[in-house]
Amino acid sequence: MVQLAGGEILVRCLRPEKISAVFGVVGGKLGPFIKALGEEPGIVYTGTRHEAAAAYMAAAHFAATGQMAVAFSEIGPGTSNAVPAVASAYNNRLPLLLITSNNQHATSYPFRGAFMEQDNLALLRPITKWNAVVHDGARIPELMRWAFREALTGRPGPVHLDVPQDVLQAIYDIPDAEFAWTAEEYRLVAPIAPAAADVQRAAEMLSAAKRPLLIAGGGLARGGDHSGFRALALTLGAASVGTQMGLGVADEFAAGFAGQGGVIGGDAVIKSLREADVVLAAGCRFSSWMWDQDGPLVRHGQKLIQIDIDPAVIGHAAPVTLGMVADARTAVAAILDAVGERGARPANHSWIGAIDAARAGYVARLSALTEDTAAPTHPARLARAIGEAIPAGAFVTFDGGHTSFWSNDFTRVAEPRQCFHEPGMAQLGFGLPYAIAVGLAHPGRPVVNIAGDGAFGFTLAELDTARRYEVPVINVIHNNASWGVIGFSQHRSGFSFGADLSGTDYAAIARGFGCFGELVGNAEDFSTAFAHARASGLPAVLDCRTRFVPHPMMPNFGATSALGMRR
Repeated sequence: MVQLAGGEILVRCLRPEKISAVFGVVGGKLGPFIKALGEEPGIVYTGTRHEAAAAYMAAAHFAATGQMAVAFSEIGPGTSNAVPAVASAYNNRLPLLLITSNNQHATSYPFRGAFMEQDNLALLRPITKWNAVVHDGARIPELMRWAFREALTGRPGPVHLDVPQDVLQAIYDIPDAEFAWTAEEYRLVAPIAPAAADVQRAAEMLSAAKRPLLIAGGGLARGGDHSGFRALALTLGAASVGTQMGLGVADEFAAGFAGQGGVIGGDAVIKSLREADVVLAAGCRFSSWMWDQDGPLVRHGQKLIQIDIDPAVIGHAAPVTLGMVADARTAVAAILDAVGERGARPANHSWIGAIDAARAGYVARLSALTEDTAAPTHPARLARAIGEAIPAGAFVTFDGGHTSFWSNDFTRVAEPRQCFHEPGMAQLGFGLPYAIAVGLAHPGRPVVNIAGDGAFGFTLAELDTARRYEVPVINVIHNNASWGVIGFSQHRSGFSFGADLSGTDYAAIARGFGCFGELVGNAEDFSTAFAHARASGLPAVLDCRTRFVPHPMMPNFGATSALGMRR
């Protein structure tokens, strides 16, 4: 037996998962847990300025490394603050463990009206895969194993444990055996392989296709490896598309690359989705980024092979010919082997040529927009300058509504887990916390957060976190001094109300936090300003003055929200 406080038991139970990153805002009731964290070797704690930032960072740590992280929040408002980031992780299928505190059992579950009381279980239940209250500290090891199993089995997602104050403080006799479990003993750790018969059928369908299309989704990007997907596309002579969660998997320089980001990726993406006769969707659940006004762009009449770790996703949005419940990377590798046994098939050059022509036409249309020299700077011209300045191998976050569209077009993403977006919930302000977490996980590599001014305002206080932990994130702000999409929509409807954000100098704010800040008046000055930011060695903000111009794919994206409106 070993005698430990509840907070100490929580920390000991992080060892089997090799948890190395914990994020949060310190608080009083969590004291025993926080004290134990400080004494645990191998754990790096990052103190944020807001609880939402802590949960964003925990999600980002997994997105960038494939390893889970922990966030914690205090009683009442602390846990309420974490809600939007936990919802973001839930909608983007990113696992994290959130540990929250509560009043002692004498006044909670059921609640009696104590200071700052809150039913955290009910609050977080709709946005977590699993959550529980720790009523008995002796059960903490069991519940922690349960939490990690739920977070990492099947569809990944956030999990939550609420720990009352008396449980955190009380001393419990815990058998040594409770801490001897390995991860392999309480959850699946090996990737789920596809059925052999399904692999052969998929290979047969793809080899016989005249217009094959491969879609790289977030489930594939999560594995951090693009080799199997790219080799399969090459072997089949197939067109390829990356979703907004699958950025960096498809080879953007390969023949037949249609684009990335779903419908915002350009005309070739829509063309490929509509015209392919056989589609392989690896780790893609066909969210509205892949819709038009009539629903998913892959429809009846096309053969769809859908691979997903979550059986509930298969056939949910689009009709499938073959569903495969498996780890996406493992399944793609198996299909590649099976296709290779049949011999490489010649590409349908007319199909690939048509996709390449559509892609080239879209790129030419974007290129023409970058020649606009009027002031303030056209967002396409600014996005091109940003893309040219970002060094190879840099990590990038896309934060903001319209800003993300332009960033998608002009920012090179060579590898999975190199570029991070938030398509599931579209939470504005996630970019800076994500970028800090990525920088902490990969010290020495450049990290750039490209954000709209509205989005950046949500979490700019985390500049203080970046400075305190010496993470030289460069924040590039598309500052059009407005809620751009909203203002544009209001203008088209003949009114203007509440969309103006003029008068803020984000570079000056950065300097107030002890960071580097510089105003950028036009795109021609960007590369110099970016060099200044990198040379400073500090977290930085480049406040780039631009104007709102609708992205060419904005009407297509808008149509995705019109499903059912014509009835």
